[in-house]
Amino acid sequence: MNPSILMPAEKQTEPLMWQELGHKYYSLNLYLTHKFGGRVQKISLDGGFTCPNVDGTVAKGGCTFCDNRSFSPSRRVRRDAITSQIQRGIDGLRRRYKTERFLAYFQPATNTYGPLDKLRVLWETALEDERIVGLIIGTRPDCVADDVLDLIDEFAQRTYVSLELGVQTIHDSSLDWMNRGHHHDAAVDAMQRVAGRKFETSLHIMLGLPGETHDMMMATADQVARWNPAAVKIHNLYAVERTELADQVRSGQVRMLELDEYLELLADFLERLPPQMVIERISGDAPPKDFIAPMWCLKKGTIKAKLVELFDARGTRQGTRFPIPN
Repeated sequence: MNPSILMPAEKQTEPLMWQELGHKYYSLNLYLTHKFGGRVQKISLDGGFTCPNVDGTVAKGGCTFCDNRSFSPSRRVRRDAITSQIQRGIDGLRRRYKTERFLAYFQPATNTYGPLDKLRVLWETALEDERIVGLIIGTRPDCVADDVLDLIDEFAQRTYVSLELGVQTIHDSSLDWMNRGHHHDAAVDAMQRVAGRKFETSLHIMLGLPGETHDMMMATADQVARWNPAAVKIHNLYAVERTELADQVRSGQVRMLELDEYLELLADFLERLPPQMVIERISGDAPPKDFIAPMWCLKKGTIKAKLVELFDARGTRQGTRFPIPN
């Protein structure tokens, strides 16, 4: 069997919980509420990491769409820096969402790109707060050596852990455009080595990359379905200040998707995914002060409502076209 093609999970024969509730896709909020018995919110934490395509290990300048100036090259972060970030996050989210349970989300940069002792200290420090009920670790598929996966497995025996891999696309031409510093084979290798681990795996995917056709994006969807991770985070390409992409958008070199275009792609993508796969996000955004385009990204409620309308018009939902033909 081709190592880049993993067989899909068996098709569900009974309605899943989200279908019984009348939803069109399996949202992260619904999944976490079901898993933890109530609302749980993510707290974004900066562990002081950089990336291998920022520091020159595999490339320089970072990803085309990413503001890399905020990425710290420090290999050490004080414990009190993490505890302070957790407390600030809890203070802000508790008032808004009326919850006392949170997930520590190590989000900026590449959060496995450092020595094991640093990773252990960061994760242990986060879990010292009893209000933290799990870890989410954002990283790249080329930065998950076996010893790192073993350490994540160790933590997964104690608490909920999700490893978020920034796959983005299966197409090498797009990975080259974004200056990623690796090709699709890195994702294939990573997915083979996370299989059977105790933690969950989530894949980050981008739609609307320059040069990608509808068929190319659906090929990415089909590969995600074959891999069958626990979750996928999908969002459109968008531009923020202080990035190479910002210059490309302003010069007309790169065109952003219109909302209707994106909704059609998104619905097509979701229809091809297994119905038991959690959909963590359906669009991307950034703080308005740094945001350039497309402006419809900032209206998340509108995007969700229009996606539901589109599914209703089609008579479809997540998983309608799954399993995919081999």
